[in-house]
Amino acid sequence: MNWNTLRQLAPLPGRQPDFAACLAAFPQLELAKATPQHPVYHAEGDVWTHTMMVVEALLAMPAYAQATRAQQEIVFLAALLHDVAKCSTTVIDPVTGAIGQPGHSRKGALDARIALWDYAVPFAAREAICRLIQVHQVPFFALESSRRGVPPEFTVRELSWQVDIGVLAMLAEADIRGRICPDPQRVLDAIELFRELAREEGCYDRPRAFADDHTRVKYFRGAEAHPDYPLFQQPGSRVIVMSGLPASGKNTWVAKHHPQLPVVSFDDARQALGLRHGKNEGQVADYAEERARELLRKGLPFVWNATHLSTLMREKTLNLLYKYHAQVELVYLEQPRKELLRRNGQRDTSLSNKKLQTMLWNWEIPLPQEAHMVRYEVA
Repeated sequence: MNWNTLRQLAPLPGRQPDFAACLAAFPQLELAKATPQHPVYHAEGDVWTHTMMVVEALLAMPAYAQATRAQQEIVFLAALLHDVAKCSTTVIDPVTGAIGQPGHSRKGALDARIALWDYAVPFAAREAICRLIQVHQVPFFALESSRRGVPPEFTVRELSWQVDIGVLAMLAEADIRGRICPDPQRVLDAIELFRELAREEGCYDRPRAFADDHTRVKYFRGAEAHPDYPLFQQPGSRVIVMSGLPASGKNTWVAKHHPQLPVVSFDDARQALGLRHGKNEGQVADYAEERARELLRKGLPFVWNATHLSTLMREKTLNLLYKYHAQVELVYLEQPRKELLRRNGQRDTSLSNKKLQTMLWNWEIPLPQEAHMVRYEVA
């Protein structure tokens, strides 16, 4: 299976989907046939029935026919896989029998990322699909986000830096049309208002413009600011934060591009402390962070070289850097699985290939809004 084969799963307007080919491409979807859903919000039945209905609703939408071929391929695969993780996240209340699938969007994005990575889907297309899966329900409730203290404008602006809003709205509409639920028109109206807000913000088909990168970073981190008016930037270190699975080439990249800069590294910290990978990680982190603070206090440039694989892992580092007014460039590196395991097997490391592959379940690619600049270097 490869990208050329997968993209052919997306029918041209007026054609019918080949669901047998879809199941052959993504065997995990077979489990959807036996995965129940909440009968109130999904009276149509199991997850596979819903998935087929969503795909058929998508193909019937004028927006799908008007989309570019690349958009059709991406939104079709996102629709096909949007509930791929419901089979592994289903929870049934032992008392009431209520069915839920908490976290299925995030888990589905991870499942899809691994499958599409192994199929060598181009990075940009793969991540467009995975990001859509992760946020596919947000348009249902985006205009109600103020109840949680998040203005709808913030939600739309942030999403525009992650996905194509028009394509996301198309997927969300298909998700509602592809089910039997109470008052679907109410949700469809909310999705249309979501579209209108994005158009008003000038980010329906592009990221919301900001006065500068510093204002954007501060705004998305909660600063009282307006995208059109620049915030004052205090001087601080210029920091390059590496991200990527072990053996993806981070050390080589740093040595090639920034040999003159100091490096903060968990591997160096382990070596200095005489610890093996996975042992006393808290002590390793404290050692590395103290080295980073020394450089930040002096305003010196440096590289922070670590996996920074999950959003949570990166956030801890970024919180520290932004506290000291650093200007951050995130550099993400990636290799195919076969090459990654080959490289790791040849390294002098205590991290086995088996352990490395368990790290895939925390594999979240840096989003463009996380830093002043995000660079993706993918083999």
